[in-house]
Amino acid sequence: MKKYYDITIAGIKRKLPLCAVNDKLDIAAFVLFGDVEITIAATTELLKKLPEFDVIVTPEAKSIPLAYEFSRQTGKPYIVARKGIKVYMINPISVDVRSITTAHPQKLYIGEDEVNMMKGKRVLIVDDVISTGESLEAVRELVNTAGGNIIASCAILAEGDAEKRDDIIFLEPLPLFFK
Repeated sequence: MKKYYDITIAGIKRKLPLCAVNDKLDIAAFVLFGDVEITIAATTELLKKLPEFDVIVTPEAKSIPLAYEFSRQTGKPYIVARKGIKVYMINPISVDVRSITTAHPQKLYIGEDEVNMMKGKRVLIVDDVISTGESLEAVRELVNTAGGNIIASCAILAEGDAEKRDDIIFLEPLPLFFK
């Protein structure tokens, strides 16, 4: 029988399925794809907590709808740090990243156009869930290399010990489930 974790985000209730990361740890799977109601409500609530920004950056992950909604609600552009080099990327830069939900190390890339878009600008980093902080640190490294000024990092959920961090803005804590 599948187990679930009940959570309320921006006033909206959801049942998150518990999924095994390994034989000692389960996580409550929060999948933003397709959940327009949570995407809109969470963005609205996060915007109330954030300073002014010029551009939004997110890793290529489940946070893309959130970055889009931030852009839609504010009119600010967003950048996706890609997991692979694309033919349209001029002079790409990269950083290494490892995530709790990814089996192998990966890289994130941005091209010269994205570098120019954020150079000297106030950058907001957006993610759906911050857990170990590995993805966040990789995006921060990309933004710093590009010359952007990080003004805030935010997520809908802070998983595990991430809720104790003072360098992120989030709506709700999400526990880890140790076996």
